[in-house]
Amino acid sequence: MAYLEPINEEWLIGKRREVHAWPEPGWAEFVSSARVIEHLTRQGFKVLCGREVINEDFIRGAKKSQIEAGLKAAKEKGVSEEILQRLNGVTGVVGILETGRPGPVIGFRCELDCVPVTETSDPEHIPNKEGFASKNPGYMHACGHDGHQAVMMGLASWLNANRDKLCGTVKLIFQPAEEGVRGARPLAESGILDDINYLYCGHLGCDIPGGEVVSAPEKFLCTTKVDFRFKGTASHAGMQPEVGRNALMAASTASLALMALPRHGSGMTRVNVGYMRAGEGRNVIASTAEMQVEVRGETEAINTCMFEEAKMRVEGAAAMFGCQSEYEIMGEAIDFVPDIEVQKNIEEAATKARYCDKVSPTMNFNGSDDATVLIKRVQRKGGMGGYLVVGSDLKAGHHQAKFDFEEKRLGEMFDIYRNLVIKHMGA
Repeated sequence: MAYLEPINEEWLIGKRREVHAWPEPGWAEFVSSARVIEHLTRQGFKVLCGREVINEDFIRGAKKSQIEAGLKAAKEKGVSEEILQRLNGVTGVVGILETGRPGPVIGFRCELDCVPVTETSDPEHIPNKEGFASKNPGYMHACGHDGHQAVMMGLASWLNANRDKLCGTVKLIFQPAEEGVRGARPLAESGILDDINYLYCGHLGCDIPGGEVVSAPEKFLCTTKVDFRFKGTASHAGMQPEVGRNALMAASTASLALMALPRHGSGMTRVNVGYMRAGEGRNVIASTAEMQVEVRGETEAINTCMFEEAKMRVEGAAAMFGCQSEYEIMGEAIDFVPDIEVQKNIEEAATKARYCDKVSPTMNFNGSDDATVLIKRVQRKGGMGGYLVVGSDLKAGHHQAKFDFEEKRLGEMFDIYRNLVIKHMGA
């Protein structure tokens, strides 16, 4: 059957550059959500957003200041009040296209957010040379999510143009707050995925060379992102230092203890103290401190072991200095086992994609992505899921200021997704 091709590679590149120029942090992706809502609506999708697809009881790591700044920017950029009212302070979008003919429900997921990286000012950096570098200071699409969004919006256009040739239903999932693995759980807990038969998630880059596609990466690390807070007692550092209870020292001691966590004999582990703030001034015994920490493990059991050990060490450090401690989980991701059928489908789709020279069965991902939460939800409900990586030669590693990927890989990723649609929904 001949299918219509309403978009081309130039369209994908243009859309990617539009998204790249205004990156937004997790739970503040109002401009990005609005762009997706408008595009899906034009393509005839049923559009759900905000609390319609996000269970707010499971929202973690949402920063009020970032949300307020994101809303302000959205208004300044002309996002309609109607869309902002629909979002009602919560980002995330799902587009649903029902063909009206019996068939499977398939889903594709991408991410809306960016990372807190300041983009390089190097004039040889392509986004600078071509005029689409980040215009939102302190934030950058330094992970490829801009490309993922462009591919998914392109897929929406293709689906609309070919809906009369397809059967079944497709759901396009634009997830907020992947960085920090905060957005998947509240999306999964909304139930929006529960009727999906096949869910596909993917990523550009990931240290895989251009031309290679990986159909089933392994060693996704389970992770817990946690904030620890310490409460001590302030006092004059000169006159009465003995009266104070030093939260700064408690946090510092805890940070050293955390970084010294023993590795696990059953599999890979990671731990990092990425941020610490404490105190009020140089002549005051610090009464408060906070740390942003992550632990990771090759399996859920290993990660849980790391987390429990981290809590114990923080409590012990606080007790040493007469302080109190508390914690708040800010994000989470788990491991998963891809379904063999899904892996084979990805391999078949990739083999037919432009620019794909090689399909590899697996790689060590050695990182975390809360797509795993979505995939496991679908699997628990009787569906199947998988994850693919589209390799690209990179100008710098993920989350670095000079990060950039080969834009022709957008066409490659689009082809894989389109081929998967035809595989499942071709009438």
